[in-house]
Amino acid sequence: MKKIFVIVVLLVAAFVVPRDIHADDVCALTDPCAGQSGDAAVSCYQNVIDTCGKVRDTLSSQINYLNNQIQLTTFQIQSIKKLIDSLTTEIDQLAKEVDNLEQMLLKQTELLQKRVPESYKRQTNVNTLETILFSNNLFDLIQKVQYIKKVQQEDWRLFAVYKKTQDNYNERKIKRETTKTKQQAAQKDYEQKNAQLAQQKQTKDLLLAQTNGQEVIYQQLLTQAKAQLAGFSSFASNQGGATILSNQTVCDDWGCYYNQRDSQWGTVALNHTQYTLASDGCLVTSMAMIYTHLGHKNVTPLTINSNPLNFAAYYPAFLNRTIVADGMTTTRIAAAIDSELNANRPVVVGMRYGNGDTHFIVLISGSSGNYTMNDPFIPNGHKIAFKDYYSLGSVYEIDRIN
Repeated sequence: MKKIFVIVVLLVAAFVVPRDIHADDVCALTDPCAGQSGDAAVSCYQNVIDTCGKVRDTLSSQINYLNNQIQLTTFQIQSIKKLIDSLTTEIDQLAKEVDNLEQMLLKQTELLQKRVPESYKRQTNVNTLETILFSNNLFDLIQKVQYIKKVQQEDWRLFAVYKKTQDNYNERKIKRETTKTKQQAAQKDYEQKNAQLAQQKQTKDLLLAQTNGQEVIYQQLLTQAKAQLAGFSSFASNQGGATILSNQTVCDDWGCYYNQRDSQWGTVALNHTQYTLASDGCLVTSMAMIYTHLGHKNVTPLTINSNPLNFAAYYPAFLNRTIVADGMTTTRIAAAIDSELNANRPVVVGMRYGNGDTHFIVLISGSSGNYTMNDPFIPNGHKIAFKDYYSLGSVYEIDRIN
């Protein structure tokens, strides 16, 4: 009997106790929140994104992740639109109330303007002795006194009504302005979310274009991107760490020198990833320097870093070869150092070391190995000698900027 009871308990537990839901199972679903709407859909898609944020090792999981982002933003936009419509209706209603109260105030003001002078005349002309003397009898006297009292009471009542109307008028005006402020904030959020949605769709299209929709290409690109970022981190570590520096920026007739470790941006995450500009932002910083040389001196590493479309859809910390900053699109194209420098065109150079370190710098002048560079990692690395720190044998990538 005891054995049967234990078996029954175990069977019940198997059905009652929920099974563990693995992130891989959720993230593999095409649409795990299908059928939900409104706030429930927003909450569901947000949970999926939070759960699947790091479980993106395949092209399909990456696409599903982007689809869930798009769905989340779509429902958020719908929710904000409803809020805007509700606030608009409320503002219209408040506007009518304010107009009505304003008309009431005008009428009450006109009435008070007539009554106040009359009341003042009555109060100044009324002589208590005369009232007694010219009253025909006691009843007549009482009636006159009561009349004066009623007139005064009516004046006070009208003034109280006027004061209440004025208070309501001011209250509704304040509420209308507060509601307008909420509507403006919601409208701004609505516009930002629409821009975000467009960006997310572009990211998905870019991912499909970059991978040609093929898993093997996705895996190759992912491996290359991870290796580059690991190399950046390794370089920073082997150079003593990506400590934050101050007062590094120098602008002259060439452009601006930036240091990735500058306190202005060094602690900022590289495109919202686990990497920072200080440890892994050498390429972003090098490109920002190139932009200043091309006349866009308001471009900084933050400018490039603030646009998610500048980074690979398959690995968000990996900078695309084609980027946009300050309205100008640039593309890194393979080139030869000396021919570019002879034409007064700087080049972005990537270097690789035996231990896996990788790093990018900007060569700005020189020839035959005697180059002057802007190094985004070395403290005050503005216009310093390339050969004092690196060798030509370590160069693995040379890019001119088209």
